[in-house]
Amino acid sequence: MAKCLVTGGAGFIGSSIARRLIADGHTVLVLDNLLTGNRENIADIESQLRFINGDIRDREGMQTLLQGVDYVFHQAALASVPWSVRDSWLNNDINVNGTLSVLEAARAARVRRVIYAASSAIYGDSELLPKVEGMPPQPLSPYAIAKYVGELYCQVFHSVYGLEAVALRYFNVFGPRQDPKSEYAAVIPKFITAMLQGSAPTIFGDGEQTRDFTYIDNVVDANVKAAMAPSSAVAGRVFNIGCGDRVSLNTLVRELNVILGSSMRPVYAEGKIGDVRDSMADISCARMAFDYAPRATLAEGLAKTVEWYRGSR
Repeated sequence: MAKCLVTGGAGFIGSSIARRLIADGHTVLVLDNLLTGNRENIADIESQLRFINGDIRDREGMQTLLQGVDYVFHQAALASVPWSVRDSWLNNDINVNGTLSVLEAARAARVRRVIYAASSAIYGDSELLPKVEGMPPQPLSPYAIAKYVGELYCQVFHSVYGLEAVALRYFNVFGPRQDPKSEYAAVIPKFITAMLQGSAPTIFGDGEQTRDFTYIDNVVDANVKAAMAPSSAVAGRVFNIGCGDRVSLNTLVRELNVILGSSMRPVYAEGKIGDVRDSMADISCARMAFDYAPRATLAEGLAKTVEWYRGSR
């Protein structure tokens, strides 16, 4: 079994990865500064891991922490397009400088592999669907730029220093424990919590924009498989992680109405700066490299997520 560090491990995705690693028998460290993470996300597993309240930008702290670590699942980020538009400096400091700090420490500690949480936001508004890894990036926000720079650093640290790093471009991840309360929250938890309270969900734009919504179990499985795959298959490479399908926000509301047994109509508002119009992943590269395949469909994921939010009210 391996010793693993999950940066941002008190967040939605990071805590889910930590939970899986513990279930698989690994030793788990969780690092989080709790800017957006929440220790409640790891309350059920905290006795089985070591939690460090710290920041990835602390270079000396990172180098000490990574001694003896085998795998780093780098999930820590300021993961919000609107927040990055509002504060581009902080976005760059956390998402670029923080990632560089992690990679430097991993190289010095001779970590086996770093799995980096990249983003489909780097594709921007290219009309080509599905999105293929070799497409030219067209970032529309400071967040997208920073996540792309993180990818480039991963590739350079592999080619120049020999550090095994792999970047996974997530497509609209959703599931239990995703925070619906922040003004920067993702659309699915916002929709579900509003509709459970009998309120109409708000759609920014006309609702015909499409997304490749990806249930959290799919993303967790991709991280674990990318970590354990042969070096020749993944090191220095970038992979899309989604379902290979897309649905409009209007359709999403209709699907949630079916699950909830309701008939709410959304309220429409002006679209947000930096939002992408359409998104869908080509996942063939991940399938070939480390046998990635979605474990849950959108419908299955939505049903599980609604059930969790109902129970957490």
